[in-house]
Amino acid sequence: VCCLFFCRLIFGTLYPAYYSYKAVKSKDIKEYVKWMMYWIIFALFTTAETFTDIFLCWFPFYYELKIAFVAWLLSPYTKGSSLLYRKFVHPTLSSKEKEIDDCLVQAKDRSYDALVHFGKRGLNVAATAAVMAASKGQGALSERLRSFSMQDLSTIRGDSSSTVPPSVTIRTSSKQSQPKPSRSASEGTGSSGKC
Repeated sequence: VCCLFFCRLIFGTLYPAYYSYKAVKSKDIKEYVKWMMYWIIFALFTTAETFTDIFLCWFPFYYELKIAFVAWLLSPYTKGSSLLYRKFVHPTLSSKEKEIDDCLVQAKDRSYDALVHFGKRGLNVAATAAVMAASKGQGALSERLRSFSMQDLSTIRGDSSSTVPPSVTIRTSSKQSQPKPSRSASEGTGSSGKC
């Protein structure tokens, strides 16, 4: 099975990848189209293989048949990938293209909404876990937070129990004493002005 896996990896993936590179480099449209058809068929084969491996792995010569299928796809004599693409894949995709595009757009929108939704839920869960850990006193972080909060409370208590600073008290008292004499002085001048 391991030897068959490496054969499939080399002949099914690396060999076509190298010739695809050569087609792109040479800008040969015919070769480019040939290898694009192969990759589309190979992608469909790999997808189908994921499910058939579960149900058909007990079948005699199953893995050998898969290698033979990949060789048939690659062969320049059989042109298997080109044949499958032109007979089955292209007509099917052409007739269902609009529905597939609509499904992809809807899936994209739903996945974005789901990502935002689960992102918010994840942040809420993380915030709740942090608050729970801090409130239960687990870890050094909660001890550090607790020490800061006790210092802050003692500072607030000290400020509220103490009186207003003396400079402010003096200013207030001097302001209160100054208007009274000035009022009496103005009253005295006002009364002397009348006489």
